[in-house]
Amino acid sequence: MATCVNMHTYNLAMANRYLLLITLIIRTSISFGQAPSVEDCTKYLLDHHISPEQYIIQTFNQADIILLGEDHRVKENLDFVSSLIPILYANGIYTIGMEFGAYEDQKRLDSLITAETYDEAVARKLMFNYNPGWAFQEYMDIYKSAWAFNKTRTNSERKFKILNLSYTFNWASFSGQRTPETMKTVFYQGNPERYRFKILEENIITQNEKILILTGDIHAFTQYKFPNYDYLSENFVRFDDTYFGNLIYAKYPNKVFSILLHKPFYNYPNKKPTIVSPANGKIEEIMKRLNNKPVGFDLINTPLGHLPDSSYYSMGYVNFELSDLFDGYIFLKPIKSLSACTIDTLFLNEQNWPRAYQNMPDPDWRPKPTTLAEYWKQIHAFADIPKIYEKTDEK
Repeated sequence: MATCVNMHTYNLAMANRYLLLITLIIRTSISFGQAPSVEDCTKYLLDHHISPEQYIIQTFNQADIILLGEDHRVKENLDFVSSLIPILYANGIYTIGMEFGAYEDQKRLDSLITAETYDEAVARKLMFNYNPGWAFQEYMDIYKSAWAFNKTRTNSERKFKILNLSYTFNWASFSGQRTPETMKTVFYQGNPERYRFKILEENIITQNEKILILTGDIHAFTQYKFPNYDYLSENFVRFDDTYFGNLIYAKYPNKVFSILLHKPFYNYPNKKPTIVSPANGKIEEIMKRLNNKPVGFDLINTPLGHLPDSSYYSMGYVNFELSDLFDGYIFLKPIKSLSACTIDTLFLNEQNWPRAYQNMPDPDWRPKPTTLAEYWKQIHAFADIPKIYEKTDEK
């Protein structure tokens, strides 16, 4: 009798396993079958089309912190952020946070954008203090836009604020070798991601305020964990989840929302071309059908969010989709129509070159130039967005 019972139990277990396997196969098939078509996505955007400006304000109805992930030095992105200031203010959002700016200069920045007259030399110095190679006018123009808006406010009215989220790193101390000891001298106020989180928490979250934050896309990840090849990790991939946005999401998951500004992605390692369009080119295809009209849209629980993507971001993931990366998306122009920020020719000169040379950012990014002329050449090459982006999807 015991043998019969055991065989019955065994057969039942095997049947359940078989049923589970069939269910998984069916679900997988359905999942692949439900990959949205370009037509599905186009129809969705036609039915739900709102401008990027409207999308930002609408999103603030569900989140206090919006992380706007950018590819640096794209003029359209910066112009868009500048244009948002009156709209944000009218909707009870009084602060824009910026990765590019040192918090130790915050009082001076506050004075600049509330002064009677605007001082471009001060704006230039503030940006130089943070990064002596960031000679891009449109980042400083956000200061000027805030100042111009504040001029329309009366003395008794609240002023708009730009919040610096970083500090001035000490690259002059860098020996060329990355060890805990050497990097503690570079990042002498601690891990920059944790520092940014601390500034945000103290100035915004604990004050029950709202904020739009402009930052590089890697710092804007919330639920997404950035992959790196790692010999010692399972499946040889390590997932990093301690970037700025990850830290916010870990403690305040209901307060933060991440939006990506349209940009090319790095391709999967060892694949060509080097940079590719998001969602395997489908975003650009969909937008072309809509005459490339600017738009903002959710990725979570939408057809566009279910678009597959096989870029570098997909490494270590199974059936990776756009909604695994960000919560929302803003399209301003096609990738190859985006333009470079204006280079401020007054930013660097013979007088401040010695200081620029001394505290030049991360030499692992590019070789350290020995002359001012060589540094200008590097800046122009880095800023040449049209030339860089023209290689997107090249075969």
